[in-house]
Amino acid sequence: MTDVTDLASMVQVQPQSTVSRTVLRAEGTNVVLFAFDEGEELREHTAAIPVLLQTLEGSLRITADGRSVVLEPGDLLHLSTRVPHAVEALAPSKLALFLLTRD
Repeated sequence: MTDVTDLASMVQVQPQSTVSRTVLRAEGTNVVLFAFDEGEELREHTAAIPVLLQTLEGSLRITADGRSVVLEPGDLLHLSTRVPHAVEALAPSKLALFLLTRD
């Protein structure tokens, strides 16, 4: 069993920056936290494995698969392998990225 508490407190929003921190590497899952200042973004990219995105704080626009959705705190989004996607912070925000590894 691996226990991680209060994810949002483990990363801080920095002015005009995107910050990331890996907080868990375990069988089947890696968890990376991101903190985005308003207007910061991750340009379109793909992941070699399926991922889950969950907004912890703020508001994030996720563009993928020909459409955009806005994720608010608690919202969750699944992306299949190699789906091109981008992330834009509409407000100072924190995001948990769950990489669904095949370990």
